[in-house]
Amino acid sequence: MDVIVIGAGHAGCEAALASARMGLETLLLTLDVGSVALMPCNPAIGGTGKGHLVRELDALGGQMGLAIDRTFLQSRMLNVGKGPAVHSLRAQADKRRYHEEMLQTLFATEHLTLRQAEVMDILTVNGRVSGVRTMTGTEIPCRACIVCGGVYLKSRIIIGEYSKNSGPQGLLRAEGLSDSLTNLGFTLRRFKTGTPARLDVRSIDFDEMEPQEGDDPITPFSFLTVAGLAESGVTFPLVNRRKCYLTYTNEETHRIIRENLHLSPMVRGDIKGTGARYCPSIEDKIRRFPDKDRHQIFLEPEGLTSPEWYAQGLSSSLPERVQWPLYRTLAGLHRAVLTRLAYAIEYDCIDPTELSLTLESRRMPGLYFAGQVNGTSGYEEAAAQGLLAGINAACALRGREPLILTRDMAYIGVMVDDLTVKGVDEPYRMMTGRAEHRLLLRQDNADLRLTDLGYRCGLAGEQRLKLMEAKRRESDALTERLGTLRLKATPERNAWLEECGETPSDLSYTAAELLRRPKIDLTALTRLFPELGDTPAEARVQAELNVKYEGYLEKERQQVARAREMEAWLIPEDLDYAKIASLRIEARQKLTARRPRSLSQAGRIPGVNPSDVAVLMVWLKKLRDEEKRARQIP
Repeated sequence: MDVIVIGAGHAGCEAALASARMGLETLLLTLDVGSVALMPCNPAIGGTGKGHLVRELDALGGQMGLAIDRTFLQSRMLNVGKGPAVHSLRAQADKRRYHEEMLQTLFATEHLTLRQAEVMDILTVNGRVSGVRTMTGTEIPCRACIVCGGVYLKSRIIIGEYSKNSGPQGLLRAEGLSDSLTNLGFTLRRFKTGTPARLDVRSIDFDEMEPQEGDDPITPFSFLTVAGLAESGVTFPLVNRRKCYLTYTNEETHRIIRENLHLSPMVRGDIKGTGARYCPSIEDKIRRFPDKDRHQIFLEPEGLTSPEWYAQGLSSSLPERVQWPLYRTLAGLHRAVLTRLAYAIEYDCIDPTELSLTLESRRMPGLYFAGQVNGTSGYEEAAAQGLLAGINAACALRGREPLILTRDMAYIGVMVDDLTVKGVDEPYRMMTGRAEHRLLLRQDNADLRLTDLGYRCGLAGEQRLKLMEAKRRESDALTERLGTLRLKATPERNAWLEECGETPSDLSYTAAELLRRPKIDLTALTRLFPELGDTPAEARVQAELNVKYEGYLEKERQQVARAREMEAWLIPEDLDYAKIASLRIEARQKLTARRPRSLSQAGRIPGVNPSDVAVLMVWLKKLRDEEKRARQIP
């Protein structure tokens, strides 16, 4: 085998598909074929920041966007009341159909083999990955290995006083891989996450809750679906098949939790793993926000035909005897029957600062890591890392340049930079606030930013490239048209301005100048000039945003240019920081351990301050000058 991928969760599926589609013989090993692309927690794809990752993954040629477009139950665009930079798509998934869809895709992909087996050891020769050993003692050689162990590495389920060595949903855990990684020199840590109970649909009184409708029209995740292509495998028209429902905790809910906090494994110290700050259990919410009199709880279907519903926001590790009365305090859940209890799960993961921006281990060439084993949380974060690791493993074996995504190129770049440069001390979750250039990194332009890169890597196909290029041409043409079309002061134009809520004027304006007014959008402008509506919808969105936010976009581009100047100061991989006397001891230690690629990365390492960066810049300038003089000597 060329590439072996360990684990068939969302990271493993994307890694294996990317590697195989780029022509590498790929073996995907999983503890259980029945749990491929499992959604053990929230049965949904996308969300704030996460939707950007899925769009970017799709633009590069990944599978998650297509899979959710084919299997969603309800779709909504979040944050529509805010600016376009934070608009984020989220779709409720039919979790069983999603699993089946991804499983069929894996089996239908050339160069890809899926097998059920547990990897006990990662084998090496001369300090490089050479293969794996399974639980039966079988050794399988490979040239590269991608670890996508998810939350299965020596995982433990905790419910009150009860605990069990188990993977999520009662599945097997990975017993030997943690020890193998430790023997290879990796430092492991324990993280923790959790999931709410599942509820019998017959015991839910939906008429006591607030219905949450999906969007109409629906915005798909995949750019192939957006184009309406039959090749996307999506059934058109796109329709919402289920509603979600909103209810709230109340004072009685909070009273039960407060009176039983001493039974919480977190409070008792039974859980050693570090939990996710941005996805806390309900008992954590009550402790951290004692003045809040209620918390939102969303009831979401697990599938089109599934009798189980998911209570988003009610994650807990309290004992069963507390969970039942707790759930039954909520409106609509007074008769609730818990088909599966809420639980916490803790598991082993690595320190991602041991990885390069390609997600390859600096310690062990040929060994890559992706997903929750890197300290992240969420299906989308895992899938994006899996795709990047799969691409880079294939590029390395084919002798091609790696795909490195920087912070100004993609949310994926922001995430990988955060993981490998800054590191994590809790499960990492992608959010729009982490991206300093988020107006440039919108989800609507992911294809314009990344599809060409995916095509050059050999993953995104010709069809994706042509769609992207057509969108770019059409949006550029419309943007130019808006800048040149001049509208004189006529009674018709001023009446239109008043209709739009704007003040009439005797001056003439270009269409772009009018479009920059807060109360005017391209749809309104098209009423005055119908020919502006001839451009396809996706290109219209780009043109409108390019015009409306021109000043802000230009400001961000200037910020990116300044940041790239720092990124261009590359640091030699073998630089001996101990010889730079002016560096503080802490900075030397941090820089030696992290081995930053550039001056910009060095400045983002915790413990490296601006004065250390200034010392490094002087040192690098000295090196450049010496190299320049050496080249000039005949």
